[in-house]
Amino acid sequence: MLQPESIVLRNDSSMRALENLEKEVVVAYGNPPDHVELIENGVKFLAPLHDGQKTGWFYDQRPNRAWLKKYVAGKRVLDVFSYIGGFGVQAAAFGAKEAWCVDRSAAALDLVKKSAELNGVAERMRCIEGDAFDVLKDLKDSGEQFDVVIVDPPAFIKRKKDISEGINAYRRINEAAMRLLGAEGYLLSGSCSMHLQREELVDVLRGASRHLDRHLQIIEEGMQGPDHPVHPAIPETRYIKAFMSRIYTP
Repeated sequence: MLQPESIVLRNDSSMRALENLEKEVVVAYGNPPDHVELIENGVKFLAPLHDGQKTGWFYDQRPNRAWLKKYVAGKRVLDVFSYIGGFGVQAAAFGAKEAWCVDRSAAALDLVKKSAELNGVAERMRCIEGDAFDVLKDLKDSGEQFDVVIVDPPAFIKRKKDISEGINAYRRINEAAMRLLGAEGYLLSGSCSMHLQREELVDVLRGASRHLDRHLQIIEEGMQGPDHPVHPAIPETRYIKAFMSRIYTP
């Protein structure tokens, strides 16, 4: 029906181990390139086909990335767990004065730089390779401050038994992010853990702000885009939670 030029079978999910299946990446048809160019919210990206996370790109956060158009012009922006820069590169393209991307993958950050070049914003991008918790502590210790911080980590809660530990990880990373905001700033906090309830992430944000004696106002709330619809009988299909919050010191 689609007449594709090439097909790559990405059977390398960790879930395959539960079925005793081998992980494999197979070129099933044609000669697929290493990377493909895509456009999201008017911004160009290069996504890896063979060795990126899942399909190489996460379209489900598209509507929440579009929020940045209203908040980042002329601002310093920090994108934590950036992967290939879905939030960070768009922030730069939407007029951020600086956009910093933090990820532990050197290959992912290399694609951040290439995508920034595609959009003519490379001079405003900065990449830091390392563990997010360690990098945020180092940034705080060095006196860095940002106007907008984006925290969109991988699923901290993959199984129900991980809920307590995962909620603590969300609290720690969001609190560390808030510490990097000036007297008034914006935090975009996301979660793709289907076992984390919306109310639990709200509690995480409220608790982190109160611990720092700061005020928090939720001004935007989102979920995954309409191409990832929610089945009304399967609540786990509403897996993405996203909040844009104003964080300020009274």
